[in-house]
Amino acid sequence: MQLATIDWTFIIGFFIIALGIGIAVARKAGSDASQFFLSGRGMPWWLLGFSMVATTFSTDTPNLVTDIVRKNGVSGNWVWWAFLLSGMLTVFVYARLWRRSGVMTDIEFYEIRYSGKPAAFLRGFRALYVGIGLNVVIMSAVSLAAIKIGAIMFQFSPLQSILVASLVTVAFSALGGLRSVILTDFLLFIIAMVGAVAAAWVALSQPEVGGLSGLFAHPNVKDKLDLVPAFDLSTPESRNLLFSLFLIPIAVQWWAAVYPGSEPGGGGYMAQRMLAAKDENHAVGAALFFNVAHYALRPWPWIIVALASLIIFPELSDIQEKFPHVTDDKLGDDLAYPAMLTLLPPGLLGLVLTSLIAAYMSTISTHLNWGSAYVANDFYKRFVKPEATDKDLVQVGRISTVVMMILAGALALSLQNALAIFDLILGLGAGTGLVFILRWLWWRVNAWSEIVAMITCLFVVLFFQVVNQDHGMEGWQVFSLNVVITSIAWIVATFLTRPTHPETLESFCRLVNPPDSGWKPVYSQMESVPEVDERVNLPRGILSMVLGCVTVYGVLLGTGCILYGNLGPGLGIFAVATAAGVSLARLWRR
Repeated sequence: MQLATIDWTFIIGFFIIALGIGIAVARKAGSDASQFFLSGRGMPWWLLGFSMVATTFSTDTPNLVTDIVRKNGVSGNWVWWAFLLSGMLTVFVYARLWRRSGVMTDIEFYEIRYSGKPAAFLRGFRALYVGIGLNVVIMSAVSLAAIKIGAIMFQFSPLQSILVASLVTVAFSALGGLRSVILTDFLLFIIAMVGAVAAAWVALSQPEVGGLSGLFAHPNVKDKLDLVPAFDLSTPESRNLLFSLFLIPIAVQWWAAVYPGSEPGGGGYMAQRMLAAKDENHAVGAALFFNVAHYALRPWPWIIVALASLIIFPELSDIQEKFPHVTDDKLGDDLAYPAMLTLLPPGLLGLVLTSLIAAYMSTISTHLNWGSAYVANDFYKRFVKPEATDKDLVQVGRISTVVMMILAGALALSLQNALAIFDLILGLGAGTGLVFILRWLWWRVNAWSEIVAMITCLFVVLFFQVVNQDHGMEGWQVFSLNVVITSIAWIVATFLTRPTHPETLESFCRLVNPPDSGWKPVYSQMESVPEVDERVNLPRGILSMVLGCVTVYGVLLGTGCILYGNLGPGLGIFAVATAAGVSLARLWRR
C-alpha cells in the first residue's frame, strides 16, 4: 500500500515534535538524578495520569486485545480487566504510602523497609532482573507489534521496523529523561485515542460490516459478544474457559500475580509516576485518572476493530493471502489489527499510524527511563560506585537506555506472539503479589519473604514449562497451583526467619505512617508515635476500592450493553455506576 503526502506529514511531524521536546528539556533533565528520573518530584496529577494511560496504551495493546477477542470473544478481556481491582487498591491505599516514602525507585524501597544483607541482595538482584531482564522482555513484546505493523503498513523487514521505531524513541528518552517522557505522553495519549476511535469508525463503515447493527448480527461475531463468560460447567471446554477467562482472574490473579503496570500494591513505572507527583493528593489523583481512563474509556474502540476483523479476515489464511510478504513466524490473530488499518483512507491512515507510533514511543520511553533508573540508582550507585555524582547517574542512565533498546530489539526479532509473552509474565509473577500487598500492611513480612516467593515461583514455572511439559493441566490450574505453593513457601519462610531489625521498622513507620492494624507491635514500642490522622484508613480505603471498581466496571459494561443495542440494561448499569461514583466522591471528601 502507498502512503499519501498527508500521511507522511502526520508521521514526520510527530517525530519532529517528540524529538524537539527531548532537546528542549535536555539541559534541565540532565541537571541531576531527581530531574532525569523523577522530573524533580513536581508533576501535577493530570500530567502524570495522562502519562500512565499513554504508557499502557502500547503498540502491542490493540494487537493483544484483537488476539484475545478473536480467540475467546469480548469476555476474554477479563484476563486484564481484572487488574482494575489491584489498580483501585493502589489508588486508595498505596499511592499516599509510595509518595511518603521519598525513594528514587520502588526498588530502593527494599532498604527502607527491610534490613541487612537480604535487603541489599533484593535491591541489587531485582534492579538487574526487573530493570534489564524483565524490562527487555516487555519491550521486545511491544517491539514485536511494531514489527508486525511495519510489515503490514510499510512492507518493512523486521530489522527495518525495529531501527525506524527505536531511533527517535531512544534519542528523546536519553536526552530528556522522565520529563520529556511525561510531556510527550500528554500528546501521545490524545493522538492515540483519536486514532483508535478513527480506526473503529472506519471498520464499522465497511460494506461487509454494515455498522454496529450489522457487526453484532453477523454470524462470525455473534458467539463472541458475551461481556462475561457463560457460567457453563457442562463440558471440560466450557469449564476451562470460565475459570481461565473470568473466575481465576477476578478471584485470584489480580492480587496474586505481578504484571508491569498492574502490580498489587503499586510498583514499577506506576510507582515512579506517583513518586514524581507534587504531593500525596496528586499521586492519588494520577492513579485514579489512570484506572478510569484505562479500563472505562479505551477498550471499546479496540474491541470493535477486533470484532470487525472477524468479518473482513475471518481466518488467518485470509490475512496471509492479503499480505503474502508476512513471514509464517509472525502470522497470528494479533496481526488482524494492523491488517484492518489498511482499510483507512489517506489522511486518516497517517493519523492512525501516527497514533500507533505514539503508543509505541510512549511505552518504550517509559520502560527505558524506568529500567535505567534501576541500573543507575539501585545497582551502579548502591554497589559499584557509592560516591557517584548526579552527573554520573545521568550518564549511566543514558548509556543503559541505549543498551536496553538494543537488547529488546534483538529479542523482538525472535518472537512470534504477544499473548504468549503476557501469559509468561503472569506465570513468572504468580503468588508473589500477596507479598507486595502485605509488606506495607504487616510488620512481620521481611526480605526473606520476598526472596523465597521469587525463587519458589520461578522454580514452579520452570518445572511445568521445562521438566514436566506433559503435565496434562490447563493453564489456569498451573497458575493456581503456583499461587498456592508460592504463598505457602513465603509465609512459612516469614515465620522461620528473623523479623526486620526494630530500628528499620520504626524508621519506616515514622516515614510512611502505615495503617496501624498490622503495625501495632511496632507502634507500641515507639517512644513517640506519628499522628494517627495521617495514617491511611484501611477499611475506608478498601470500601473506596470497591466503590471505584463498581463505578468503572459499570461504565465499561454499560457502554457495551448500549453498543449492543440493549438500552434498558445499559442504562440500569450506568445508574448503579453513578450511585457508586457519588458514594465514592462523598467518602473521599471525608
